[in-house]
Amino acid sequence: MTNIKGSKSLITESHTIPASFTIGFLGAGQLAKMSAIEAYRLGIQVAAYTDRSSHEPMHYMSPMVTTGSFEDVKAMTEFAQKCDVLTLENEFIDSSVLEQVQLNSGTPIYPSPEGFAKIENKIIEKQSFEEAGIPVTPYKQIHGLDDLKDFGHQYGWPFVLKSSKGGYDGYGNATVSDINEAVDMFTKLGGPKGHDILAEAFIDFSHELAVQVAHNGREYSVYECCETVQSNHICVAVVTPARVPDSIKKLAQTRALQAMEVLGTRGIVAFEFFYTPNGDVLLNESAPRPHNSGHYSIEGCLTSQFENHIRAVLGLDLGSTELTYPTNVMINLLGTQNRTAQVEFSEALLSEPNGHLHMYGKVQSKIGRKMGHFTLLGNDSTRVYERAMRLTESVQI
Repeated sequence: MTNIKGSKSLITESHTIPASFTIGFLGAGQLAKMSAIEAYRLGIQVAAYTDRSSHEPMHYMSPMVTTGSFEDVKAMTEFAQKCDVLTLENEFIDSSVLEQVQLNSGTPIYPSPEGFAKIENKIIEKQSFEEAGIPVTPYKQIHGLDDLKDFGHQYGWPFVLKSSKGGYDGYGNATVSDINEAVDMFTKLGGPKGHDILAEAFIDFSHELAVQVAHNGREYSVYECCETVQSNHICVAVVTPARVPDSIKKLAQTRALQAMEVLGTRGIVAFEFFYTPNGDVLLNESAPRPHNSGHYSIEGCLTSQFENHIRAVLGLDLGSTELTYPTNVMINLLGTQNRTAQVEFSEALLSEPNGHLHMYGKVQSKIGRKMGHFTLLGNDSTRVYERAMRLTESVQI
């Protein structure tokens, strides 16, 4: 455990779980909710701190939800003092704030502020992994027109522009095809206002891969390499194991473990890779928390990413990541209309053997918003994938 003046004792140090032990989540969305379910199973209380006013999934999970700014060290410190340990649900916070909250409250935070500082924005993240010898996608920080021109000349068009912090699910990033589009997107992302903007080469990849790694301070647990299927920068499906050669899956797992060792922190971290036609496996991004690509593990592994995240944060022994079925397909259920959420689906979806529906409890649906997921287990990846797509194609939310 990080040596913090006046810090609290974690479960692993006392070998007991007091009924009052509380884990606090910084963020109150579906990732916190699914993690909270696993904490409740262990008899642990849950709390959340969010910068949104109401109607997030955690508001319906716990009476201990605090609303405030992720820049308000005083308010976050007061929240932390009510918890025995804190963990992240998103990356929309600065490591300096985490460090101050941890110091002021005596409450340990995982991932640690030091580890989080190595990946807290996409530019620092690339540098941290590149310095460790892990191949990453070619990148450059963009300051203006000349940088855009130089990057396009060096790596060709199109390429990808990203906000260095805060982007997700198609927000905060875009593919640009020429200098006019690049200038327009640079402006929209706030480049002229001083926001850090990153350019990434457009990688000719055959598959996008992901691996989750858990660390409890003593041991690591590496999940199966899965394949993420993207549309418009949004993950629409995950196939596990990935449909690539075994050697590539093992290489992705090895590089994910190497990247986790760079961070040197407890918790679970997801690592995303590009697999290129020439056999390269390039680390693209990481997420210091449970990740959408690991939702399959709820039914698809002996121990889900959410349970192992809780175990890791508390320093408990990690559970097995062994698959429960040879093939596992997870379909993201995205909002189809801008309206108060309601789920419309066929009877076949619920009656499907080895099918599992998860809705996140979000009150407001928006087109493209992740509202839930459906997991289907089986033996043949092609058949399971096609069946899962058919069952979910008519879902309206």
